Amino acid sequence: MKIEHEALTKAGGKMDKTIENLKKELGSIRAGRANAQLLDTVMVDYYGTMTPVSQVGNVSIPEPRLMVISLWDPGMLHEVEKAIQTSDLGIHPANDGKVIRLAFPEVTGEKRQELVKLAKKRAEEAKIAVRSERREANEAIKKEKKNSSITEDDFNIIEKEIQDLTDNKIKKIDDMLAAKEKEITEI
Repeated sequence: MKIEHEALTKAGGKMDKTIENLKKELGSIRAGRANAQLLDTVMVDYYGTMTPVSQVGNVSIPEPRLMVISLWDPGMLHEVEKAIQTSDLGIHPANDGKVIRLAFPEVTGEKRQELVKLAKKRAEEAKIAVRSERREANEAIKKEKKNSSITEDDFNIIEKEIQDLTDNKIKKIDDMLAAKEKEITEI
């Protein structure tokens, strides 16, 4: 028997946001391959508005270790180049007056291990956030049980549903981490 409850719905929404955030964070971890998501965190002043570099031109990946950015406004070339240089990507852009090329160097074994550690840290932070949402949802239904808003049976069912939801989200995080680890360690 399944019971719809506000605490369960709220916790599920927050857990989904946590997983989306983790997805973005894992996408920004550079594994020696060109990935357009890397540019989502690099911001450039585009006519007075801070805009992600990925939104000021077309980003293409002609080779696994090469990214090419064709800007819609060629006058922004130096601004974008400067934004990439000052970012924490650790990649030096090269431009030919028309496009910006980003060559991704081969990642060393030591660097791969650091990236795996970083991915594990991000995944653990996401798990902690999911468990925190579980705790908040459980506290909310405990208050309702104490106030006699819900019965003991409903409390037990909702508590089990919250735990099942948490287990599913933790498994999803573990799967995302495993996929990222595989991507990082792949040569």
